[in-house]
Amino acid sequence: MTEEIEHVKCLIIGSGPAGYTAAIYAARADLKPVMYTGIVPGGQLTQTTDVENFPGYPAGIMGPEMMEDFRKQAERFGTDIRFGYATGVDFSGPVHKVIIDEIKTLTADTVIIATGATAKWLGLDSEQKYNGFGVSACAVCDGFFYKGQDVAIVGAGDTAAEEATYLAKLCRKVHMLVRRDEFRASKAMQHRVFNTPNIEIHYNTEAEEILGDGKTVNALRIINNQTKEHQVLDITGFFVAIGHKPNTDIFGKWLEMDESGYLITKADSTQTNIEGVFAAGDVQDHIYRQAVTAAGSGCMAALEAERYLAAKEHAIIETTEQ
Repeated sequence: MTEEIEHVKCLIIGSGPAGYTAAIYAARADLKPVMYTGIVPGGQLTQTTDVENFPGYPAGIMGPEMMEDFRKQAERFGTDIRFGYATGVDFSGPVHKVIIDEIKTLTADTVIIATGATAKWLGLDSEQKYNGFGVSACAVCDGFFYKGQDVAIVGAGDTAAEEATYLAKLCRKVHMLVRRDEFRASKAMQHRVFNTPNIEIHYNTEAEEILGDGKTVNALRIINNQTKEHQVLDITGFFVAIGHKPNTDIFGKWLEMDESGYLITKADSTQTNIEGVFAAGDVQDHIYRQAVTAAGSGCMAALEAERYLAAKEHAIIETTEQ
């Protein structure tokens, strides 16, 4: 017996702010979207604590709770939300083929990719222990919580330099850990760091252990990788800015990507190089990486999917009438 292949109008891969927003708009447009959540339903926000910069939540909200609200709203309009993750795709034909959990095959007229990106971590046990309780991979998201406090940030590229200067506006002091004896950041970003008086740069330095009371961070043990000298910094926040990895491995054969693996979309659009395949959220955004911008691009993707299907249907009707 051959497996019966399920066909859907609109398939959404991923379930963060981009995926759920796309689902809300697609469902309201009667595209009957089917969503596969991925391994972490709700995405990166389910691993954060307070979210205070998303409009509509004046008192702030916990990340997992916000994603639950998004999920309920998508379901309310009829989105078919399923647990599972895409393990393979075939975008060679006019109808797109997606493999789920290595066993189930779906075909779709349109596909919205919202698989997000995963922050790169140092690999310390204490990093995961205090993730969301003093450890963060997003200064713009969480810097506000450390206003007037001393923090540390690790990284040497443009993102690290930008986040360090952002934190410096809020925090009393920012310790910046640079593993080598020089920055990888552009000269312009380096000058910005050098000209910020409350940023202290520690060259040839690595984080060895994040220290805390079991609930929150209160110090960081660092090591100079040249002299092997240890030092303990009194900090309450530790930020990791060594990059993100977009979750795009399975699309490599079909979709255009930049050198870091982010999907490339057309200007002012979520359209990829394959007709009917759209990308929204952090999977194609290496600049902003915010929940609100992800949600906005999810809206765009659903609207573009709807217009794509409408144009296709109109073309078929015209051909039939002729």
